Amino acid sequence: MIEVFAAFNRSLRDLTRREVLWHALWPPLLALVLWLVVGYALWAHGIDTMTRILPQLPWEGWEWVARWAAVFLLLAAFAVLVYVTAILLVAVFALPRLIELVAARDYPDLGRHGENVFWGSLGTTLGAGAIFLFGSLLMLPLLLIPGVLLVLPLAWGAWLNQRTFRFDALAEHATRAEMQRLVHENRSRFYVAGLATAAAAHVPLLNLLAPALTALVFVHLGLAALRRQRQQGGIEL
Repeated sequence: MIEVFAAFNRSLRDLTRREVLWHALWPPLLALVLWLVVGYALWAHGIDTMTRILPQLPWEGWEWVARWAAVFLLLAAFAVLVYVTAILLVAVFALPRLIELVAARDYPDLGRHGENVFWGSLGTTLGAGAIFLFGSLLMLPLLLIPGVLLVLPLAWGAWLNQRTFRFDALAEHATRAEMQRLVHENRSRFYVAGLATAAAAHVPLLNLLAPALTALVFVHLGLAALRRQRQQGGIEL
């Protein structure tokens, strides 16, 4: 997937720009601080809740296993909440500015023909985020199964990334018909980009920038595809 690789290269380059880096950092930092405060206030109650959810072990003296399993699941739940909150903040508040910066530099020729951009973006992000959050909380016990931790979060994160950002990246520039065609013709590229950015969210330090990196990758991937589509169709950019 040359297009996905090129989008990653351009996105990493963009993150070296000070104005881009600021919009990449504040959403995850705000989300982290918010959930650290909530986690500190509700930690004991959360541990008790997770302990009740977990199946009881039949062996005496193994209560510590359930205790550590509860701690792991609670930390995993808070990680999901931080990530979803950061994605929401990036998609709704930071992304419009990121698109403006990226489009001005790399896609100044593309006309903007989007409709109901803000409300469409908000609805898409909230809907995808709610499904992702609900599904993640239901699947938390599965993470205790050996091997599942390596596969399930990546697959589920890939779904969230492509479902949210394929729309947001194109909403300002593409018409509804253009967007439908782009999603249909580039579905595999969007999923590969979603999977790769989901993997980036599991890399220490890089995970702090993962929501913004995901947004930038989809902006480059989507706008480059829109440019090609208009050029091939003989449409004025």
